[in-house]
Amino acid sequence: MRIGQQPGGHGFAGSSRAGASRAGDTQSGDVVSDTTASAPAESAPRRALALFMAYVALTKPRVIELLLVTTIPAMLLADRGQVQPMLILTTLFGGMLAAASANSLNMVADADIDKVMARTAKRPLARGAMPVSHAFVFGVTLGVISFFWLWLTTNLLSGVLAVVTICFYIFVYTLVLKRRTSQNVVWGGAAGCMPVMIGWSAVTGTIGWQAVVMFMVIFLWTPPHTWALMLRYKEDYQAANVPMLPAVASETKVTKHIVLYAWATVAATLALTPGSGIIYAVVAVASGIWFLVVAHRLYAGVRAGTPVRPLKLFILSNEYLALVFCGLAVDSVIGWDTLAQLLG
Repeated sequence: MRIGQQPGGHGFAGSSRAGASRAGDTQSGDVVSDTTASAPAESAPRRALALFMAYVALTKPRVIELLLVTTIPAMLLADRGQVQPMLILTTLFGGMLAAASANSLNMVADADIDKVMARTAKRPLARGAMPVSHAFVFGVTLGVISFFWLWLTTNLLSGVLAVVTICFYIFVYTLVLKRRTSQNVVWGGAAGCMPVMIGWSAVTGTIGWQAVVMFMVIFLWTPPHTWALMLRYKEDYQAANVPMLPAVASETKVTKHIVLYAWATVAATLALTPGSGIIYAVVAVASGIWFLVVAHRLYAGVRAGTPVRPLKLFILSNEYLALVFCGLAVDSVIGWDTLAQLLG
């Protein structure tokens, strides 16, 4: 397998310090004095903006997008045929706070290895944009606010699920699994599945079988999605001594596992069809075929020793999950009879 040249890093790459103004060649002491005096006033707003953007980057905004993709369809399915905009907005806000908390605390725990890996070297703590203690307080504060927000605007169960998500992601995945087993992503990915549980519970106050199936869809989707990215950056994880599967196993073994999990993911999406309608069923089948074809092509290319692009599967997996859950959202809003009702 030959992988192409590494693309640019992720995150916010702007400098956290503005350069001070320098006086030109002049014999006027007054001019030099005025320019020097104005430098702090000019640089302070820039430093403040850079620090603000560093705190934003600490929350991993791109990761939070998954919350929007999965929470809203889960809420719409839970209240099939109905839309409650205010409840959706309040739940999303609370969920975003919880995700931001978990991501910030994850960066606190991973600050040492982020400095080693090229892909994460520009993260806020890796480049010293703020003290680690400040980031820790920031993350904990966001978590506390998310719990009380969800409790007051939805129900206690949603708030508790948010706290469980944060704790699982930090204490189970980041501190225990990530640096000890190549199956870290498989089990640690459960934290990323919780938004559907929170969304469902916000509407119903319970956890239904549909929420469990949606949880499994994301749970099974996470390994092939993440491993495809890690195939591209496996040298980073090897340098940081983090035993992600692509860093410790052959590319043939990794891509074989990707195919197996891709099949399991598609099967899980189809298990949701009895509780949804024809629109979702068509989208799930069509997008599932597309996902499987790309996964099999990656595996076949690795086995044949031809050049492959694992990032193609990584990007496509995002699009695939978005298609499945958008199809579910549209199906739920239209509110036609479910397949179980049609067949019953």
